[in-house]
Amino acid sequence: MSEAARREETSDIDLLHEIGSRMAAADPFHEVLERVIEMVTAAVRCDSCFLYVLDKDKLVLRASKNPHEDVVDRLVVEMGQGVTGWVAEHKQTVAIASRAWADPRFAVFGSLPEDRFEAFLAVPILCRGKLVGAINVQHREQHQHSRREIRLITMIGYLVGAEVELARIEYEKSQLAEQLETRKVMERAKGILQRELGIDEESAYLMLQKQSRQKRRPIREIAEAIILMEDMKRGKK
Repeated sequence: MSEAARREETSDIDLLHEIGSRMAAADPFHEVLERVIEMVTAAVRCDSCFLYVLDKDKLVLRASKNPHEDVVDRLVVEMGQGVTGWVAEHKQTVAIASRAWADPRFAVFGSLPEDRFEAFLAVPILCRGKLVGAINVQHREQHQHSRREIRLITMIGYLVGAEVELARIEYEKSQLAEQLETRKVMERAKGILQRELGIDEESAYLMLQKQSRQKRRPIREIAEAIILMEDMKRGKK
C-alpha cells in the first residue's frame, strides 16, 4: 500500500471513529444535522451538501453546507421526485459525474443555484432498514466520484441514521409541547379579552390576529402581553 493510500485509509478510519464517538450525543435536532454536514464535507471535498429528513411521506430539506435560509425547513421533495426522491424511494445510491440536470430523474427547484451544478451524489440515510432521509453532495464542475467517496458517504448514511431519527423524534416532541403551550396561552388570552370586552371567542381571536399583524409580532407574544397585563392588574389589587 502506498503512503498516500495509507494516509487516506487512516483519515477514513479517524472520520468513522469520530462518527461512532458522537452517536450517543443527545444534541438538538438541527445541531445533529449540521454535524452530519460537517462529517460529509470533511470526508469529500464538495461545493454543496444538502441533508433531507423524512417527514411522514415527504422529504424536507433540513440542513445545507451553503447558506439557504429561504429554503431550509421549507423545501419539500415528494418520494420519487427528482434524484433525491428516487434515492429515497429505492434506498439506493446514485452518482452522476456530469450534466446532472440532464438525468431523466432530475427535478429543477428553481430557487437553488445548485440546480446547475455538474456532478451529483445522493445516498439514503437509513435506520434498521427504514428510510430516515438522504444526503446530497454536489460539485460545480464535472467530478468522477471514486469508489472510496461513494462507499464512505454511503457508510455515513448508514451510521448516522439512528442518531438523526432519534433527534427527529425529540424535535417533534418539543414542537408538540411548544404547540400545546401556545394553545394554552392563546386560550387564556382569549378568555381575558372575552371577559374584559364582552366579545365572543372568535372575535377575541380575530383581535389577537389583528394586533399581531399591526405590531408585526408573533401572535403568541401578543397573547403573552395580554396575560402579563392582566397579572399586573391583579397584583395591584
